[in-house]
This record gives sequence, structure tokens and C-alpha cells, in this order.
Amino acid sequence: MNDTKFADYFERLASRATKATGSSTAFLLALLTVIIWLVTGPLFNYSDTWQLVINTGTTIVTFLMVFLIQKSQNKDSLAMQIKLNELLAVNRKASNRLLNVEDLTEADLRALHEFFGRLAEKAKNEDSLSESHSVEEAEEIHQEKLEEKRDRHKSKKNNSHTESSTNG
Repeated sequence: MNDTKFADYFERLASRATKATGSSTAFLLALLTVIIWLVTGPLFNYSDTWQLVINTGTTIVTFLMVFLIQKSQNKDSLAMQIKLNELLAVNRKASNRLLNVEDLTEADLRALHEFFGRLAEKAKNEDSLSESHSVEEAEEIHQEKLEEKRDRHKSKKNNSHTESSTNG
């Protein structure tokens, strides 16, 4: 069996096993196994062998599930990254430097996280939650929005002042 066929086979097996083990039926089967093990305790006088059966069984299942879950997590993570990259690529205001951000160092990721944290603090003062910013444009756009808000406020003041002058 060559590497490609093995990888395809393992992919299908992992996908099926992940779906099966994540089901209610799998949970109930595991619960039933533990109940049967508990009930058989008196039959085996709670011997070391009786205890060893459940310990060995759960250790083997846990060992295999770690790899299966990691395989599934890697696939899901890659799919999510591709979807997010697509959204970033088509958004004119989004920074293309954030494509494949998962490849940055942890220090770079922390710096970006702090930057977006500061931006989120500034955004708390804004009325709209629908605005999006790239790293490069965030400060500039934020300042523009604040200036527009001030201009609207001044305009409203001037309009109400003009109306009261003409009415009075």
C-alpha cells in the first residue's frame, strides 16, 4: 500500500471513527461497559485482574483517541483557516498580512492580540459594532470615525441653533 492510499484510507477511517465516537450511542456503550464492569466486580471478588481489565481498556482507548482527536482537530483547524483566509482576501479593508497568521511566532501573535485589545477598548465608545479594521488602517479609521461623529454633533448643534434663531 503506497503512502497516498494509506493516507486516504486513514483519512476515511479517522473521519468515521470521529463521528462514531462523538455520538450518543458511543457514550451509552462506554457507560454500559463501565456498568457491566462494576456489576461483575463481586463475581471476580474485585480482584487485581478485574481492575486491570478496566484500567488497560481505558488506557488503550484513551491513547488511541488522543491521536484520532488530534487528526480531526488538525483538519477542522485547517478548514477554518482556509475559510478565514478567504474572508480576509476578499475584504478590501482587511490586512492581507493577516493571511496565514497562524504561522507567526507566539510573540508576534501576542503583539497582535494586544493591538486588537486596544482597538476593542476604543471601539467600546462607538455606536456601531459592524465596522471592521485592518491592522494598518485601524488607527486612521478610528480617528476618522471620531471626527465624523464630532462633525455630526456640531452640525446638529448648528442646525438647532439656526432653527431657534429663525423661529425666535
